[in-house]
Amino acid sequence: MTDPTCKACQGSWPREDHFIADLSLSRAYLHDDQFFPGWTVVVFKRHATELFHLAPTERILLMEDVSRIAKILAQIYEAKKINYELLGNQLPHIHWHVIPRLATDPAPLEPVWRVPHEPLFRSGVEIQSAVQLLQSAIQTTR
Repeated sequence: MTDPTCKACQGSWPREDHFIADLSLSRAYLHDDQFFPGWTVVVFKRHATELFHLAPTERILLMEDVSRIAKILAQIYEAKKINYELLGNQLPHIHWHVIPRLATDPAPLEPVWRVPHEPLFRSGVEIQSAVQLLQSAIQTTR
């Protein structure tokens, strides 16, 4: 099921060149803003806006996808903590923001949305390097 008005269903968000992996019920991408290194979004493959719209087995598998990405991000970025955000106010399509919080974090007690910063858009080479590192980790981590 798709929604023709949904940017995630149309394929216009997230950026395809930030694609990390095809998971069981979702796809993982690096977020455009890498101010928080490793910030990743895990996007549900079909259109749904609320967790209660999913069958119980879908919720379980989706959380396994999110957890798998979080574990990899924690290892690669040596995160002190992982933040998980499922909002959908701006983009009503189930997608999790999975954000490693590092020892160098400028505001470790604040949610990322409340940390004033200029978005950090990495070069194509830097994004591809990070994507490849994450893809390698996914292939070796279950």
